[in-house]
Amino acid sequence: MTVDPAASDPTASFPRRQAATRRFTLGAPRRPTVSPDGRRVVLLRSRAGDDPVTCLWLLDVPSGQEHLLVDPRDLDVPGEEDLPPEERARRERVREQSGGIVEYALDAAGSLAVFVVSGRAFTVDLVPGASPEPLPVDGPVIDPRPDPTGARVAAVRAGTLYVHERATGTTHALAGPEDGDGPGVSWGLAEFIAAEEMNRYRGYWWSPDGSQLAVARVDDGPVSRWWIADPAHPDRRPTEMPYPAAGTANAVVDLVLVDLDGTRTAVDLGADTAYLADVAWSVHDMLVTVSTRDQRRVDVRRVDPDTGETTVAVEQTDDVWVDLVGGVPTHLSDGALVRCADRDDTRRLVVDGVPVTPAGLQVRGVADVDGDTVLFTASERPEDVTVWTWSRADGAVRLGPQYGVWSGRRAGGVTVLAGADLDSDGTRTTVLRADGSSVGVVSHAQSPGLVPQVRRVATDPGGPSVAVLLPHDHVAGSRRLPVLVDPYGGPHSQRVLASRGAFLTSQWFADQGFAVVVADGRGTPGRGPGYERAVFGDLATPVLEDQVAALHAAAEQVGDLDLDRVAIRGWSFGGYLAALAVLRRPDVFHAAVAGAPVTDWRLYDTHYTERYLDHPDMRPDAYERSSILHDPGTTAPARPIMLVHGLADDNVVAAHTLRLSSALLAAGHPHTVLPLSGVTHMTPQEVVAENLLLLQVAFLRDALG
Repeated sequence: MTVDPAASDPTASFPRRQAATRRFTLGAPRRPTVSPDGRRVVLLRSRAGDDPVTCLWLLDVPSGQEHLLVDPRDLDVPGEEDLPPEERARRERVREQSGGIVEYALDAAGSLAVFVVSGRAFTVDLVPGASPEPLPVDGPVIDPRPDPTGARVAAVRAGTLYVHERATGTTHALAGPEDGDGPGVSWGLAEFIAAEEMNRYRGYWWSPDGSQLAVARVDDGPVSRWWIADPAHPDRRPTEMPYPAAGTANAVVDLVLVDLDGTRTAVDLGADTAYLADVAWSVHDMLVTVSTRDQRRVDVRRVDPDTGETTVAVEQTDDVWVDLVGGVPTHLSDGALVRCADRDDTRRLVVDGVPVTPAGLQVRGVADVDGDTVLFTASERPEDVTVWTWSRADGAVRLGPQYGVWSGRRAGGVTVLAGADLDSDGTRTTVLRADGSSVGVVSHAQSPGLVPQVRRVATDPGGPSVAVLLPHDHVAGSRRLPVLVDPYGGPHSQRVLASRGAFLTSQWFADQGFAVVVADGRGTPGRGPGYERAVFGDLATPVLEDQVAALHAAAEQVGDLDLDRVAIRGWSFGGYLAALAVLRRPDVFHAAVAGAPVTDWRLYDTHYTERYLDHPDMRPDAYERSSILHDPGTTAPARPIMLVHGLADDNVVAAHTLRLSSALLAAGHPHTVLPLSGVTHMTPQEVVAENLLLLQVAFLRDALG
């Protein structure tokens, strides 16, 4: 990957530097893992803040010394990454924008790492000076993983799962498509829905002793085929992809136990199961988490690895939906079952059926279990995500700062804390040793050179979380500022967080002469299950009402906001919300920039859409309320809209924008369409990302006058 010189040029514009540094994340440590004995921490980091090539590093915990294990540039691989399509799809699902070594997997002892670069898999011993060894598997592979003993490595190539025996150097195909299977059958890969919506990015799991694997067999045959074309290159064939839109068929996913000799045993996932959410296989149990299609029941089923038979260990039901929580189910060292459940309008940690965290502390996810200690993240206030431990001896205890956005990993009594706050740039990563001492992990990330000035705005109880940013040079009472509402506003994501990085782009817009209002309304996380579920059956009305309430609260408390000149911008759900705002409340919003907006929820995927709107055959009214394709003909006055969409987007496909543009044209509604050739949902290209910001500012200034 090439280095953009603007990344290290302090005179370059903020938009260019932000794009070139991947939002100032290059050079920052990420994805740490602690070895079970607590002596080693493995992590990823590029060698500089302008370096897009991620390397594998080792930190010796007792000495605090860091060692570069693998630099992909030293390997015998192409200079520019040549990724198989499955890996490109996986990176799109996880929103991975860096190159080099972006994932790795360890054996149970934390002494061997396996990783892939440009489709080639390598192993490396976790000792300073070790040399990586290529895995002798023909063709590009994806998701290589060692078995817990480190004796074998599995990987997927072209929908077939292979196992490599390290002692003999032999590799054989263990499970793959057979005669009679259709072209949509694969083994060992996560289907689109699992990766995009359930945070399951893998399709196979080793048994604790390395003698078996649980392998997902995915048949995409029933799924509708969509075609992603690049109109800028009419000589190229469109890309075919299975896309399960709301109300249509999902992939058929089976789980099969496969012995090393190829013997197969089917796992009973339950008669009503539509989704395989997770597999957790430890020395205590093999557990699978499955869900009905309407997501109102999620079962944790205990599997007998000899027969594939299952029994329900935990059944969770809800009249609206049951959330999937990362890191659970899992076990304490004595076998006690750890999971999460919603009680008292609080997501709580539950051990053997008993809630062990207090009401009001919203558990976000479980990171690790170290013996009888659970490491998890939780929120006392929605803008703060902090790290906690729970044990029978001490109960729930916060570990690390009280404010900011933090994450952690733990093993062998050693904890890695990583996070950010409003008082400093970037992220800080610290290793807490078992004896109470600590060592910092070096970050090479560049400083943005921009300090957000975040003002919190109070709202009524149950109202949205609101922040306002003004230009750095603004003097109170000197002038009235045009307003830019800058939300995401939908499920799974927050914008109002106690972290500088969350507000960098908003502050840059403010410094262009706007008062920027950022708000998290109903449907966003961190406030409790009831707040999130308030959008069930209607993804439009509550979220739009809360943005209007946030705007008015900001104007009352901050002042200098010109409510006769209000624009709104957003991407993805935020793009939907931006278009929704000017179409349904043109009395409040006077211009919009809608990036990659969902405009008709029947065109979005099953798992996400049906969770909030139910099946379209059951609740067509919910889809009508939430669609904006019929709004242009009823909007008065017609406010200007800029629609931006990547033509290579396989998540929110460009048809959303094109259909809205047609409806706007038919209604005589002024709008601009900016199609981005070759751009996906992430817009990772530096020049594209930079100029998108500049074009938005020019459009908004012209629209607001």
